[in-house]
Amino acid sequence: MEQVNAKRVAIFVVSACLIGMVVGSAVTLAVLNVQRAIPSSGLVVAVNVGVYSDAGCTLNLTSIDWGSIYPGGSVPRIIYVKNTGNAPITLSMTTASWNPAIAAGQITVAWDKENAVLNLGQSTSATLTLNVSQNVSGVTSFSMNIIVSGSG
Repeated sequence: MEQVNAKRVAIFVVSACLIGMVVGSAVTLAVLNVQRAIPSSGLVVAVNVGVYSDAGCTLNLTSIDWGSIYPGGSVPRIIYVKNTGNAPITLSMTTASWNPAIAAGQITVAWDKENAVLNLGQSTSATLTLNVSQNVSGVTSFSMNIIVSGSG
């Protein structure tokens, strides 16, 4: 009888230890993975070019919803740019009107078409990438204007 009770006690102790390890690991993981999502949006302004959401350049792109982004995260979005003028143009992109203003120093937007040349009627895909600093502070949501320009 004592052997049966000793085995039950041993099984109980081992089970309690395993449960404690699992719960302890889950709590530690939860503490180490504290994250905060940042809701966002962006308005696209085109100067001397057309900016579209489709490869056929038929749907004007007027805004980008970046979704929720975690500190240290980045989000790519593909857009399409078309030379709608009457001469070759050189592309550029910038941002403006950040809200709140401190977001401009902690969130950046880059693209892969800076200084690309588009001939008359030519279009190209472009990838815009929004990057949020790992140390973002004081920003829980934001908005900005993305300005795509063609000069030449």
